Amino acid sequence: MSDIGDAIGTAVEGGLFAKALDERSGDKAPLEKGHFAEGQCLNCGTELIGSHCHGCGQQAHLHRTLGAFLHDLLHGALHFEGRTWRTLPKLFFKPGELTRRYIEGERARFVSPMALFLFCIFLMFAVFQFAGISAPTDIRGDNGEELAEMAATEFDRVEKRLADVESELADPETPAEEREELEQRRKELSDQVAAIREARENVPFLRNDSEPRELETDAEGNTIVPLTNSDGATIKMKSSGLEWIDGGLEKWRKNPGLMLYKLQTNFYKFSWLLIPLSIPFVWLLFAWKRRFKAYDHAIFITYSISFMTLLILTVTLLALFGVAEAVWGSMLCFIPPIHMYKQLRGAYGLSRFSAFWRLCVLMVFIVIVLVLFLQLLLVIGAF
Repeated sequence: MSDIGDAIGTAVEGGLFAKALDERSGDKAPLEKGHFAEGQCLNCGTELIGSHCHGCGQQAHLHRTLGAFLHDLLHGALHFEGRTWRTLPKLFFKPGELTRRYIEGERARFVSPMALFLFCIFLMFAVFQFAGISAPTDIRGDNGEELAEMAATEFDRVEKRLADVESELADPETPAEEREELEQRRKELSDQVAAIREARENVPFLRNDSEPRELETDAEGNTIVPLTNSDGATIKMKSSGLEWIDGGLEKWRKNPGLMLYKLQTNFYKFSWLLIPLSIPFVWLLFAWKRRFKAYDHAIFITYSISFMTLLILTVTLLALFGVAEAVWGSMLCFIPPIHMYKQLRGAYGLSRFSAFWRLCVLMVFIVIVLVLFLQLLLVIGAF
């Protein structure tokens, strides 16, 4: 027993000695129940005064627990923190106050507009993918040229084989026992050549390139290419007469399903373009009011788009869970103008009449911006 007691005593003594050496070695961040108890900033070494280092801004008294890791995960991936719960109620019910307070300098209290915007776009992408909402890929393009090329290749191949067989038959050294088999092959290949020639004569898109394909034209003489999906719905595309635009239209003609997928993908990637596209139009509403700057309009637009994105997500989820169409349809009709009206009044300090007429003009501007944004996506997707 004495040996065991001596061993335990020696181990305890060694532990105390190691602890003393560790403290003397300058370890300035001992742990207390998973929390650092440092007196100096662990990042830059500045003496700590308050909850954050005044030298580099790092938070004082950091945590080293699993709970702290989960907090960082939620904060980094979903921005779940105190500012979120202060921002979202304001965004839903008092958007004008939220916009004005952020513009006037209350930045630490609320989630920044761009961070909220990016989170909403990410959330929309995730929900749409989970719900299986995506662009249709069953639209068939005009694959006549591809089929014609395949037919021409097959025709050349059969003709070459027929020529080889006839060459062997014409050779006097060909054994008599092989001639019967070659004659049978020549007959089969001749029938194939005749069938392909007949098909190329009767089927328009299998004709030779020298023969122009007959495509539908409108009253103005513009070529119209029909695209048909599996349900029989038809989309008609006109040629523009401009080479670089027609190059993009050609891609839509040949593979519209792929182009629609690229259009959807580019929407998530380039949705931020809605902000710079919208700023000039909102500026026009306040062009004679010098106290409102482009920055103010950018904050207004970004918070507004974030709310509209969350509204679309809410409506989508309601529709997926079988809520009556009248309910979510009414939400889409009435909530957006009411929200923009309240945001205009609160953010810019407008009277009811001033906010109302600006809302009416803004609704027209929104349509213009969406059309411009769609055109940009089409151009980006075509190249």
